[in-house]
Amino acid sequence: MKVFRKFYFYIILIFGLLSFPLLIWNLLNTQKSKLLNNIYFNSPGIIRNNKKCIKYDELLFKSLDKTFSVSIINENGVLISSYNDDILRIPASNLKLFSTAYVLNKFKSSRSFKTSIFRKGKDKYYLVGQGDPDLNYSDIYKLLSNITYSNKINLYILEINSKNYWPKGWTYIDKQYDYGAPITTLALNSNESKYENIEYLKNTIEKYIFKKFPYASININIADNSEKYYLNSSIKLESISSNPLLSLITLANSESHNFTAESLFKNASNSWNENDYIKLKYWLKNRGLKVDNSTISDASGLSRNNRVTTKLISEFLNKMKYSKNFSTFQSSLSIIGVRGTLAKRFTNSELKGKFFGKTGTLSNVFALSGYLYKDKKPLVISIIQNSENIDRDKTFNLLKNIYKLEGCI
Repeated sequence: MKVFRKFYFYIILIFGLLSFPLLIWNLLNTQKSKLLNNIYFNSPGIIRNNKKCIKYDELLFKSLDKTFSVSIINENGVLISSYNDDILRIPASNLKLFSTAYVLNKFKSSRSFKTSIFRKGKDKYYLVGQGDPDLNYSDIYKLLSNITYSNKINLYILEINSKNYWPKGWTYIDKQYDYGAPITTLALNSNESKYENIEYLKNTIEKYIFKKFPYASININIADNSEKYYLNSSIKLESISSNPLLSLITLANSESHNFTAESLFKNASNSWNENDYIKLKYWLKNRGLKVDNSTISDASGLSRNNRVTTKLISEFLNKMKYSKNFSTFQSSLSIIGVRGTLAKRFTNSELKGKFFGKTGTLSNVFALSGYLYKDKKPLVISIIQNSENIDRDKTFNLLKNIYKLEGCI
């Protein structure tokens, strides 16, 4: 009897050991366990499966030339088709997919960012920002209204060093346009006008205070915000809050707003006084993604130095499905035929509302990555073309044809 029980115990043990991986795999596929999903997302491991899907392969090889790269992953996380997906490409704004997810992992979606005024003693004031992309003159005047009369008034405008205004790889031409505006902590309307820089802000503030206190001795200086001396024995008088993070993430992804993407990453990585994006690369690596050969030079994708593969983007998007922030992340993306940079595509098509994604556009670059819903199941798709002859229609036709293809058996 004892022998039988021992034998029975070992049978159950062996069965359990053999079936446990299958149970884990089933739970991950169905994504029913929030706890397990979150553990998997934050783990340094990643499940990779490949399966040849002839119809998809034929479509890619017939439609595309060597300037394209494509990766397609099905709803079960299986790579069913690819084309040049190991070639490093310039991703343009598809880079925002990584950086906005990083920010969501650091902050709650309700988080906002502050522009504040502090007072130290009777006559010293400090204006401090966190890169609110919607900060305007009304906000500044509201904060300045906290300054009271004194014989001497000293106001310090805290800002980053000008050498850190732009990430590496942003061209001189880009910097002349609003989409390439400098990334600063006190940016009026996202620095969209190159004429309204920090010196202009200083002059505007000077005029306001001189008009309010014509008989006071007024001294206004721009100071390095890396020095935190103002925090010692200072009193916060008032703060202006930005829109909540969810709104800002949506602005960055759906409308592809470069300043917002950079500002959010600077706050999340505590890197206002440097232009180093190694923390983003390590974050991806710590989730099992192969990034060693990739180059990440900014958070917005405007840098021409960025190099990634569609395999990396697709594997990342697939793993994001297991993140506790996935619904927030997906809701921030453009929706084809509905909103954002994809609003004007397929407005009268069965594809309308079925693709949640991110476009990326630079000279000689077009990228499109996201989630294509077929029968309510998401295919992860990443497409990048680097060429002197960009063909956006070919990319969107490919998306439409993928949608029409029957599932891979």
